[in-house]
Amino acid sequence: MSGRVICTGLGPGDPDLMSVRADRLIRGARHVAFFRKAGRAGQARRIVEGMLAEGVTEHAMEYPVTTEIPVDHPDYNACLAAFYDTWAVRLDAIAKTQDVIVLCEGDPFFYGSFMHLHSRLQAEVEVVPGIPGMSGCWTATGVPITWGDDVLTVLTGTLPEEDLARRAADTDALVVMKTGRHLPKIRRALAAAGRLDAAWLVERGTMPTQRVARLAEVAGDDCPYFAIVLVHGQGRRPVSA
Repeated sequence: MSGRVICTGLGPGDPDLMSVRADRLIRGARHVAFFRKAGRAGQARRIVEGMLAEGVTEHAMEYPVTTEIPVDHPDYNACLAAFYDTWAVRLDAIAKTQDVIVLCEGDPFFYGSFMHLHSRLQAEVEVVPGIPGMSGCWTATGVPITWGDDVLTVLTGTLPEEDLARRAADTDALVVMKTGRHLPKIRRALAAAGRLDAAWLVERGTMPTQRVARLAEVAGDDCPYFAIVLVHGQGRRPVSA
């Protein structure tokens, strides 16, 4: 017998927004792996609470570092590379005889940690796409993110402030991922681009603790990791006479 490594996209957070295929695979899994920060339950694991079969073997893949070391420091790259190397070997070993399901929030190939395993795995791999978190967030605002010929730009909050401001000024609609502790920088960049008053902050989109607010009206300089900043496009649309 031989198995596969199957990564299932879990969608934006609400289990009801998971695909039928992902749901079926997760409920029938004998091995389930998921990323988490040390000492935390892990968002992916929380999403599937109550779905796992009795007797399933869980593999918690705990990041060795998250924010303790700057991302441009050589030690950061070395720690993460070793982490992904180790877990690729472990998952390959399981997949020699049976399937192992890897859980991934959103869509695995859209800023997902699984992509770093995907490039290392030797076993047969299947990826089940999921609704990206940004889709759940812009839907939560109740306003279409793009109209007509609008250009949508997706940025990460980890970019330098000058790059954020430049790109925000040069697009119609905007999504900023990986907000969290970068919120003050994102706020300044949007103000410099003249887009702050049009920006929204969606925290924990589609989850029970979801919050949707105008960014300019949000007090404080920090927000959860699962937060996205949005600026809606205002493009071409049919207008009634």
